[in-house]
Amino acid sequence: MTLRALPEPPALHRVVALLQPPQSTFLLACAAEVFADHGPAIPARYTFEVCTEQPGALRTQSGFDMLVTQGLDAVERADTVLIPGWQQAPGVEIPPEVIAAVRRAHRRGARIVGLCSGVFVLAAAGLLDGRRAATHWARAAELDARFLRVQVDPAVLYVDHGDVATSAGSAAAVDLCLHLVSADQGSAYALRIARQMVMPPHREGCQLQYAELPTSGPVADSLAPLLEWLAGRLDQPVSVAEMAARSQVSARTLTRRFTEQLGISPGRWLLDRRIAATRALLEETDLPVESIARRVGLSSAVNLRRRFHEALRTTPAAYRRTFRPDKAG
Repeated sequence: MTLRALPEPPALHRVVALLQPPQSTFLLACAAEVFADHGPAIPARYTFEVCTEQPGALRTQSGFDMLVTQGLDAVERADTVLIPGWQQAPGVEIPPEVIAAVRRAHRRGARIVGLCSGVFVLAAAGLLDGRRAATHWARAAELDARFLRVQVDPAVLYVDHGDVATSAGSAAAVDLCLHLVSADQGSAYALRIARQMVMPPHREGCQLQYAELPTSGPVADSLAPLLEWLAGRLDQPVSVAEMAARSQVSARTLTRRFTEQLGISPGRWLLDRRIAATRALLEETDLPVESIARRVGLSSAVNLRRRFHEALRTTPAAYRRTFRPDKAG
């Protein structure tokens, strides 16, 4: 395997976080960890700034103030406007100046991202009318009641429509931010950031597995040991029956657990991991498609091309040209 340095983009993508007191320091840190400077180990692809409606000392939920020097004019220069949470007292509306700034940014083509309760700003601006949206499971009912035209999905970790994106709470903000980096810069670059953060570039499942459990009733067994075992055997054919035997349950029970915990079937999960491995190898190596197919357990170049096109609506050669323009694939 021959690794090559990632090419530098022609311009940096400007991310501006729009803050509001009391600001969640964790959500802000999640965004900064993904989009801010990573040092010499990872070439810069983004700039990261913060702004607020009224510049100056900004109160946080952590007991200290932040000095924010930029106002809403920073939103006008952003390629991505990111709202890392939005906390206001019940009955207090989002300032019209904030809504107007977000709408103007969206109209000129900026991507608008709401992390956790930041979704309420997007909903108030009308950017989610008739569209699915995610938020923290504990606030899903409130979002659904306040904005009847928003299709609230209380289960997913995030929803990305391209021009707007929303995430569930806390760590799901990192999931969405890494997903956006992968969409912007490729999965290999997102993987570099994830490795530096010592976390997986993609988490499985939905946020309902983290919601408060009922006081009675069984708790489903974790699939984590099986998923770890499968991840180390992508180059080998593995059937659902073999997965079930590994977990010491029936195939029907295993399929039910996958559906309950991850929302997909065992076969779908395994295929998704094979496609993700294929993308990384196309981006980072010069391996021919036939060799990649064997490495990711898709048996042949013909099968890989078919599966890859079904998943991404493009060919391996076209995908490699996109992320490695000096290679024909």
